[in-house]
Amino acid sequence: RLAERSRQQSEEQRKQRCEQVHPAMIPSGSTSSQESRLARKGSRTLTHFDRKGRARMVDVGAKGETQRIAVASGRIRMRPETFRMLARGSAKKGDVLGVARIAAIQAAKRTPGLIPLAHPIAITRVAVDFELDAARSVVVLVASVECRGRTGVEMEALTATAVGLLTIYDMLKAVDRGMSIGSVRLEEKRGGKSGTYRRSARGRVTRA
Repeated sequence: RLAERSRQQSEEQRKQRCEQVHPAMIPSGSTSSQESRLARKGSRTLTHFDRKGRARMVDVGAKGETQRIAVASGRIRMRPETFRMLARGSAKKGDVLGVARIAAIQAAKRTPGLIPLAHPIAITRVAVDFELDAARSVVVLVASVECRGRTGVEMEALTATAVGLLTIYDMLKAVDRGMSIGSVRLEEKRGGKSGTYRRSARGRVTRA
């Protein structure tokens, strides 16, 4: 009896695990009550999933073209001696910030090849700036991206920021492998139906 009860409990646990499979793992064309529930729950907010919970590229064809602007930032922290080397421009690999700026601009243009469901966008402007915080040995990268189109450029700004910071790490890793990258985030976006999003200095988000 104990063996039979244990077998039944194992079978029940196996069924519960199967029911927890994410809809993206269910073959196209198949349906289940779990898949339908997840689709109904997420379809109101997650535009990259269809009603059956399958990944899709959002149709922006009916949207009007507006001026789109996105600003993202991130930071990399390093040892004080590494920071001084970067600030003086004495790193062995050369102009660290200059190379990071080019890498960030390239990354913004190549975002659709890196983020699977991002739209190819005709970017009109990319600007990359750096803020050097000597007291904390931190470099802050700020990327601004603009276009006139039917979808925003938030992912382009965030991708530019991330790749620019990774490039700084690559350029300096020979002398400081303990550098840390963090706080990659959207600071502002303008344009489109959702209007303006802006993060305040205190980290709060405001909408207009």
